[in-house]
Amino acid sequence: MSTVKLGHLYPRQMNIYADRGNIAVLARRLEWRGLSLDVTPLEVEEKIEPDRFDFFYLGGGQDRDQEVVAKDLAEHKADGLHRAAGDGVPILCVCGGYQLAGAGYTGQDGRRMPGIELLDVDTVAGPTRLIGDIVIEAELEGERRSVVGFENHAGRTRLGRGARPLGRVVSGHGNNGEDRGEGAVSGRVIGTYLHGPLLPKNPWLADIVLGWALEHAGAGQPLAPLDDSLEGEARERARRRAGKRR
Repeated sequence: MSTVKLGHLYPRQMNIYADRGNIAVLARRLEWRGLSLDVTPLEVEEKIEPDRFDFFYLGGGQDRDQEVVAKDLAEHKADGLHRAAGDGVPILCVCGGYQLAGAGYTGQDGRRMPGIELLDVDTVAGPTRLIGDIVIEAELEGERRSVVGFENHAGRTRLGRGARPLGRVVSGHGNNGEDRGEGAVSGRVIGTYLHGPLLPKNPWLADIVLGWALEHAGAGQPLAPLDDSLEGEARERARRRAGKRR
């Protein structure tokens, strides 16, 4: 049985938006196909051995937790994550994790949390929070699909030339509430503000990143299709809620 080895970064500090739900979805979608997920928590002061993993996940946290994580990422994990990204290992970063995967985050008080520059983005806090259901048209692996989620962030994230948006906003705010972009992609590193959690309602995206992880694990066969009718219903309800906010 093929096993995907996932490094879950800071599960205690960066789990404010039901991030464990994303891990549960990955595990179950593999299990339904006769595969398995081996999850290793990667805590503060632990260094990364990138060759041990096929996937990394970094969720969101409160500002005080992000400060601890930002320092630890720079000191103990940045080199390993850059090596992993260069080797094609998928890295999914959500909300606060997305901000720290970029150049950094500047708060309303002017304090700067440095990022590790996995993504060519930079984030500065705005005067208000961008909150609500969101729908985007995302494109990965030559496919375009609707992706839904919930956003709740003060950060205004701007992309540099080295990254492209994960998708274009259909309804909601996105990276900064202005340019209609949401998230960022560089190689197999994905950052996004969509949570709630993200993957239960978006099995297409879950299977994209699982396919990348299986390829790295040496088991890159096409994933068998699953009955995603319940997930589709949840996504459609989220789309309708977001549409009412427009």
